[in-house]
Amino acid sequence: MATPRVARMGTLRAMLVLGMLEAFGPLSMDLYLPLLPDLAASLGTSEALGQATMSACMIGLGAGQLIAGPLSDRFGRRRPLIIGVAAFTVLSMLCALAPSIELLLVARFLQGLAGSAGIVICLAVARDQFEGIELSRMLSLLFLVSGTAPVIAPVVGGQLARMMDWRGVFWVLGGIGVALFVVVLTALPETLHPEDRHRGGLRIFGAHATAVMRDRLFVAVLATGAAGGVAFFTYLSLSPFVLQDRYGLTPQGFSIAFALGAVASIVGSQTSRLIVRRWGPLRVYLIGVTATVLATGVLLAVALSGAGASAVIGALVGFMLCAGLGGPNGQTLALTHHGTRAGTASALIGMSTFLFGPLLSPAAAAIGGATALTMGVTMTTAAVIAALIAWTAVRRYAH
Repeated sequence: MATPRVARMGTLRAMLVLGMLEAFGPLSMDLYLPLLPDLAASLGTSEALGQATMSACMIGLGAGQLIAGPLSDRFGRRRPLIIGVAAFTVLSMLCALAPSIELLLVARFLQGLAGSAGIVICLAVARDQFEGIELSRMLSLLFLVSGTAPVIAPVVGGQLARMMDWRGVFWVLGGIGVALFVVVLTALPETLHPEDRHRGGLRIFGAHATAVMRDRLFVAVLATGAAGGVAFFTYLSLSPFVLQDRYGLTPQGFSIAFALGAVASIVGSQTSRLIVRRWGPLRVYLIGVTATVLATGVLLAVALSGAGASAVIGALVGFMLCAGLGGPNGQTLALTHHGTRAGTASALIGMSTFLFGPLLSPAAAAIGGATALTMGVTMTTAAVIAALIAWTAVRRYAH
C-alpha cells in the first residue's frame, strides 16, 4: 500500500521523474548507435569488438543492479541513486577520452554499472507506491516517458553524426548525466520509509534473494525475461550493422528506422495500459509474448526471402510493438509478492534481462556474421523460448 509520504509525490510527478531515470539504459545504448560502425573504424577494430562496447555496457547495467537494488533496500532509494548518477556522468566523459578499444570497453562496463542505479531503483520506487493493476498502469505510463528516449536518442545521434564523431556523443551523455543529477536532487523524495529498510549486509541480501527466488512465479517471469532480453539485445546490437552496412542506410536513415521501432514500443505499452484493467496483467502478458513470436517469425521469413530494407524495418517495428505490449505486465507479475524486497527483486529482473543478451548476441554474430538472417534466427529462437516458458510456467503459477 502507498504510504502518506509517497502519496505526496503524485502520479504525474512520479511518471516524469521516474521516466527520466529509467531512460539511463536507452540513452547509454541508443545515442551512439548511428555512429557504431564509425567507432569501430576509428579505433581500428572489428565490427564484433565495436558491438562489444554495447555488450560491455549492457553487462554493467545488469550486474550493477545486483548492487544498487539491495543497497536501496538498506539505505533508501535516494542515496544510492545520487551516487549512481554522479558516477555515470564522470564515466561518460572517460568514455569520450578512451584512446583504445580495450580502455573503452572497460569504461563502458563501468558506465553501465553506474547507470544501473537509475533503472533498478526507478522500478523499486514505483513498487513503493503502487501494486497490482495500478502498478501495471503506472509502469505503462512510465514507459510513455522513458520510451521517448529510444525515439529521440538515435535521431539526435544521427544529427550529431553530422557535427561530431562518437567521442562527442559521449560528451553529450556526460551533460545529460549532469541534468539527471539535478533532477534527482531536487525532484525525487525518499520513498522507502526507515522502518521498511533492512539493516544487514550480505546475509540479509542473501535471505532476500533466496525468498524472491523461491517464488515460482517470479522465477518463471525471470526466465521469460532473460530469453526476451536476448531477442531485444540482438535487435539493438545487430540492426546498425545490418541496416547500414548491408542495406546501405545512412546514419540519419538508420536513426529514423530505429525511432519507428521505439514509437511502436510506446504504442504497445499504452495499449497495455488501456486494456489491462479489463483483461488483467497475465492475459495481456501472454498476448504480448505470443505476438512477439509471430513478429520475429516474419523477420526470419523476410531475411530468408532476401527482401529489401523496408521489409526488414517493418518486421522490426512489429517486434517492438509486441514487446511493448507485454513488458510492463511481466514486471507487475514478478513484483506481486515482493513489496518490501522490491529493490532486490527489481535487481534480479534487470540482471536477467541485461546479462544474457550481451553474451549470446555477439556469439551469434561471430558465428553467422552481422546479417539479417543471423538477426532473424537468433531473435526468433529467443522469442519462441520466452513464449514457451510464459505459457507453461508463468501461466501456471500466476493462477
